[in-house]
Amino acid sequence: MAKPRNKVIDYIAYVAARAAVMTLHALPPAATYEAARAAAWLICRFDRLHWGRAVGHLERSFADWPPQRVARVARASIRSMICMFLEALWTPRLIQPHRWRRHVRLRHMPDVIRLMVERKQPAVMITGHFGNWEVVGYTMAAVGLPSYTVARHIDNPHLDAFVFGVREKAGQRMIYKKGAARQVAQAMHSASIVCFVGDQDAGRKGIHVDFFGRKASTFKSIALMAMEYRTPLVVAGCRRLGDAFRFEIFVQRTIDPREWHGRDDPVAWITQEYTAALEQMARSCPEQYFWVHRRWKHRPQGEARPADGIA
Repeated sequence: MAKPRNKVIDYIAYVAARAAVMTLHALPPAATYEAARAAAWLICRFDRLHWGRAVGHLERSFADWPPQRVARVARASIRSMICMFLEALWTPRLIQPHRWRRHVRLRHMPDVIRLMVERKQPAVMITGHFGNWEVVGYTMAAVGLPSYTVARHIDNPHLDAFVFGVREKAGQRMIYKKGAARQVAQAMHSASIVCFVGDQDAGRKGIHVDFFGRKASTFKSIALMAMEYRTPLVVAGCRRLGDAFRFEIFVQRTIDPREWHGRDDPVAWITQEYTAALEQMARSCPEQYFWVHRRWKHRPQGEARPADGIA
């Protein structure tokens, strides 16, 4: 049974978040990036848990890198994480149907639009903890693509209502993980795009596939959904372009149903394929990957956890 939440603390956190939004909106967007630089310096200097996790994941993923490069990328990654959260406060205002082109450029996305409009076919879109993945959903809504984002509720009910209310007002349609099966089926039948963040630890029941040379527990549900509806999987990312609220949304890989037809274990093959595409995305700009994320938390049965506890 979950521990009861403290309603007073939840409300204080909500008020603090609203105050932060108002403060940032009173400043120019450029101030967001200066604030991110200062916050990242504090985390790297004093938050040894997250700093150590970022460094440890980078050391295991890029064993040939010298310590100086590992530290530099770890600092940039933590700053990217802070930027992403602060940019989220600006995104509903700036990613709008009449102005999104000022801030976002699309690469290979016309292929996805053609798939949706001309073929009237649903698709599964997978992204990862890279760049600013939240911008993807807002941009899909701004360009008029019918899409749904699968997400879990925020534990704080006030923040949950605020954050998801803003997203839905901006045109995003949300599907919450708890009880998602019926809504996902409706989205598939209406030829929509269903979006997932595909590089999350799936716990003990996940399927383990290779990610940066180590086994990572990954959800089976994405592959099973693609097989059930025989729909393409589009692996997409959103790369930050400097410190000016500019992004590039690109397609890293499109997996066609014909590719897994006849394979001995299509679930494992699909899961490995999109995970490999997410790895390629992270390798293209490791400074923008979320290295503090516990991607390797659950190990395969019988495999010992790292001695340093970083997973």
